[in-house]
Amino acid sequence: MEILLGKRRKLGKKIGDVTVGEEYSKTMSIEDKDILLYLGLTNDANPLYIQHDYASQTPYKRPLVPSVMLYGMVSSLVSSHLPGPGSHITEQVLQYPTPLHHYSEVTLTIKVLEVNNAQHHISLSVNGMNEAGEEVITGTVQVTPAYEPESMTARSLENFY
Repeated sequence: MEILLGKRRKLGKKIGDVTVGEEYSKTMSIEDKDILLYLGLTNDANPLYIQHDYASQTPYKRPLVPSVMLYGMVSSLVSSHLPGPGSHITEQVLQYPTPLHHYSEVTLTIKVLEVNNAQHHISLSVNGMNEAGEEVITGTVQVTPAYEPESMTARSLENFY
């Protein structure tokens, strides 16, 4: 996880800078520490997510990565890369066709499907594949890109340029 506190960074793309077909992909590995951080933050005690002995007795055979954690990784791509800082997801329609297990590698891709200047939102497709090439997340998200600030000298934006 990349910590951005105290570092100078740019606001993400404004609505006029986003183009249909633009995409961003990132490959990540899911480790126990990541899942433990998620479970600790959410107070989620589902044994299917952390207890190997329980999961081994289910059809999944191994602990699963929580679906909402996978969605959180998608949200991070939107907030960090496309369209980037200052953006906000307003709607998501997602499916999780194949469970993702601990220690898996996942490649997430988001792609611009539509730019709606009048309503100040973009539509992104979401696709995630595990290392075996199986789809683990698919769907769409609606996003409002960063708004142009009235003043770049505002104290609230001191970490942005």
